[in-house]
Amino acid sequence: MIKICIKKELHGSNAAMSLDVDLTLNAGEFIALTGESGSGKTTLLRILAGLEEANGEIKVNDTSWLNAAKTLPPQKRQIGFVFQDYALFENMSVLQNLLFVSINKNLALRLLEITELTELQNRYPNTLSGGQKQRVSLCRAMMNEPKLLLLDEPLSALDPLMRRKLQDEILTLHREFNTTTIMVSHDPSEIYKLASRVIVLNQGKVTSDGNTKEILLKTQGSQKFSFTGELLELKKVDVIFIAIVAIGQQLVEVVLSEEETSELSIGDKVTISTKAFSPIIS
Repeated sequence: MIKICIKKELHGSNAAMSLDVDLTLNAGEFIALTGESGSGKTTLLRILAGLEEANGEIKVNDTSWLNAAKTLPPQKRQIGFVFQDYALFENMSVLQNLLFVSINKNLALRLLEITELTELQNRYPNTLSGGQKQRVSLCRAMMNEPKLLLLDEPLSALDPLMRRKLQDEILTLHREFNTTTIMVSHDPSEIYKLASRVIVLNQGKVTSDGNTKEILLKTQGSQKFSFTGELLELKKVDVIFIAIVAIGQQLVEVVLSEEETSELSIGDKVTISTKAFSPIIS
């Protein structure tokens, strides 16, 4: 069990704010941490890793990582951290990058096997694709068999096919090593696939905390579906207006009245919803 009760003053996306979090995490949970940019998600991960200071307490089982008297240094916290960038040692081979963390070759080879990197173990990072580099980064984070695995949007720069593949590998590692995992993500499909629990941060505070379905499948009123996207274009065709909206990797067209367009601007974050529809899956 991990107990987190911390406070830290931050400069948020709008103004100064206080990161104020009080959470209890159960061993073996896969937690998705989500919310708007600037809400404190990455800062929370860095505090857990010991890379940033904060007031309060972090306790892992019977071991105190942070309290009023002391702060356990990062190297003594049994964590793995995977960043958005790969942070690999360019002068070391794939295998050497892993063994730099722990001289446990059997574990290194097992991790490379799980992530299908065995044949690349003697290659150097500059010869690898982005997806391969991120898999090496993930393997390296698992080399100290962490109690807590922290993932800061590690798949955000990858194409959809590679994202899905790495999602499967992250889930395999999470289950095989029975680690507690916290992953920052803005992708609802990714969160639904991986997480057993979703925590939403807004301006430094936890605004929602529950199982994945409870958080992601909430609806307002009687509407049957609701998606959030970015308004890319508004165009008039004959007597109607058409909005082009980006939702994840998809573009959709929505027919609007002239009155509806009057309150919209290009770049707006918009919600598309309907109250009655008959879906077709093919």
